[in-house]
Amino acid sequence: MEIEEGVKRCSRCGESKSRAAFASNKSARDGLQAYCRECWAGYHQARQLAKGKNVRPRVDTPEGHKYCRSCKQIKPHSEWHRNATASDGLSTSCKDCRAAKGRAGHLKRSYGLTEAERDAMIASQMGLCVICLKAPPVHVDHCHETGRVRGVLCFNCNSAIGKLGDDPDAVRRAAAYLEGTPWKPTLVAPGVYQLPS
Repeated sequence: MEIEEGVKRCSRCGESKSRAAFASNKSARDGLQAYCRECWAGYHQARQLAKGKNVRPRVDTPEGHKYCRSCKQIKPHSEWHRNATASDGLSTSCKDCRAAKGRAGHLKRSYGLTEAERDAMIASQMGLCVICLKAPPVHVDHCHETGRVRGVLCFNCNSAIGKLGDDPDAVRRAAAYLEGTPWKPTLVAPGVYQLPS
């Protein structure tokens, strides 16, 4: 029942609230639900519990904040990505949790590894890149032909072996070059080279 312009009385709690406190209902005469959003949420939750469904408890948050069920923290709206299809216009997880889920998903899809398995590999390498033995390992290295994971390398070493085409002979020639003993192939026919033994 309308009391004054822009205000509506909730038929459940009896309080008069602004029209923004009510969800829309096109079949209602005034275009709004009979219950305010807060009462509707409580009513819906009670019905779901009566049906034996698992209902997540509501968490009270200050204005402009939202509770993340992944990290169990209340964060300001600036810490959330937008989602136009959600009732509050925000994604279900905060930016940090979405990023962590994305990294874990990429690791599983690309290499078939969990984060725990990757961390165990890093621990078995003493927390260092297995090539330079200096930098922390941050990139999973794998064979591009078989897909087999070889280890976890630092960015520079991972890109270096990639630029050498994952070719062990090219790496050996690079090592010989760095040690001051470069060797050059001999041209035996057009386009055919013989490598020194």
